[in-house]
Amino acid sequence: MASFLRPNSTSHLEHTRFATSRHPNSRRRCCSIKLKAKKNGLSDSADSSQSENVVLKVAWYGSELLGIAASFFRPGSSTETSEENTRDGGELECFGRPQVIKAIKEDFERSYFVTGNLTLKAYEDDCEFADPAGSFRGLKRFKRNCTNFGSLLEKSKMNLMKWEDHEDKSIGHWRFSCVMSFPWRPILSATGYTEYYFDAKSGRICRHVEHWNVPKMALLKQIFRPSRWFWEKR
Repeated sequence: MASFLRPNSTSHLEHTRFATSRHPNSRRRCCSIKLKAKKNGLSDSADSSQSENVVLKVAWYGSELLGIAASFFRPGSSTETSEENTRDGGELECFGRPQVIKAIKEDFERSYFVTGNLTLKAYEDDCEFADPAGSFRGLKRFKRNCTNFGSLLEKSKMNLMKWEDHEDKSIGHWRFSCVMSFPWRPILSATGYTEYYFDAKSGRICRHVEHWNVPKMALLKQIFRPSRWFWEKR
């Protein structure tokens, strides 16, 4: 039976080769279709990513404006906090990188991300602040945004989980959670890390780059998701 089938299988292979050699365009057409499908897939993915970035930027600038509006209804910043930051900064002028790192770690204990209570002299005045939503320059703007964002929170918690030192930067890994003071009490929760780049001359932070370990849109969706407290109240 095996010897009987062998000639037929060979002739079938020869017929296939012959058919393929007679129609080389069919192979090219198949490859062309696959390439087009791949390009369309990449194009769709790029368009989706671009749309997400637009939405995220709108949300980011919207939250900044909301924070500024909320600041008008909030009591003025305490002079004591401002003087404390200035005093700490003055001491840093004669210190090096180790003292700047120590100041940043202490800022984490004060949850500087949401209080704006940070050591100002640890940063360059034109320091660049960046996150997945965008970037800008200016220490005063960053401090204002942090303070305003904190005013939108009912409670928050931020922990420095790990610290890494590298040649030109340090990396702080953190965990953050908060309950926002919106009527539906959304809960935000995320982990991430911040890269602190040091200026070669002054030793101060010249770039502050945040990275989130959650998808950008997933974090945004948390803002619109009512918490359990909201449903229990209903």
